[in-house]
Amino acid sequence: MTTIEHREIVTTAEPLKNLTVALKQQAGRNSFGRITVRHRGGGNKKLYRLVDFKQDKFNIKGTIKEIEYDPNRNTYIGRVLYKDGEYRYILLPENIKVGDQIITTELAAITPGNRLPLKNIPVGTKVFNIELLPGAGGKIARSAGSAAEVMGLEDKYCILKMPSGEMRKVLADCYATIGAPSNSEYRTINIGKAGRTRWLSIRPTVRGTAMNPCDHPYGGGEGRQPRGTKRPKTAWGKVTGGHKTRNKKKWSNSLIIKRRK
Repeated sequence: MTTIEHREIVTTAEPLKNLTVALKQQAGRNSFGRITVRHRGGGNKKLYRLVDFKQDKFNIKGTIKEIEYDPNRNTYIGRVLYKDGEYRYILLPENIKVGDQIITTELAAITPGNRLPLKNIPVGTKVFNIELLPGAGGKIARSAGSAAEVMGLEDKYCILKMPSGEMRKVLADCYATIGAPSNSEYRTINIGKAGRTRWLSIRPTVRGTAMNPCDHPYGGGEGRQPRGTKRPKTAWGKVTGGHKTRNKKKWSNSLIIKRRK
């Protein structure tokens, strides 16, 4: 089992009360109470931190006052105090510390934490928390260490290389934050024991081959049996694996230059 020593990085244990809300656990159930996502439930209680993905306080400098751990995401968040006296939470980039200043503006300096339109960011720069539509807030590259790279400009679009390797066009007026999301060591964590997954609200998964034939296409047989079906299937008999799942009529298909491997 491996862990990350958050205490060496975070500067406070308590979140700001007026920037948190209670998060009701759904345990994978929909509004009818039926399980739509299996293997969810239990786990530690969490307060949801209201993270500002838009960062729409333009031309107002903010100072990083605290670095905090957020149980709802794998990136560290920063408590920012703006010049007008307002506190907000933002996603923190790597190599930023308490006391550093950030700003959202058209022609911000190319330093980690600053936010500006993609059209004003030099080629080769790492960016994260990227908007897909101007003013809609960051949607892409928000998890720990997953930064996109600016590859160039083409008409009204900016070409980005995604963390997956996909090359796609995004409107050049969309805003993005300079740097890569903090806590890139998150990928090295080894859960190590079953109990730790239960703390994360993940319940046990039973293998299809261990079930009865009435419960799964892979079930039944004496002792250990091969799958017995040519193509892999879900518990409900739907063929899975080896076929494309992306909607052929999706609006953003025309913006993808090169698909991920």
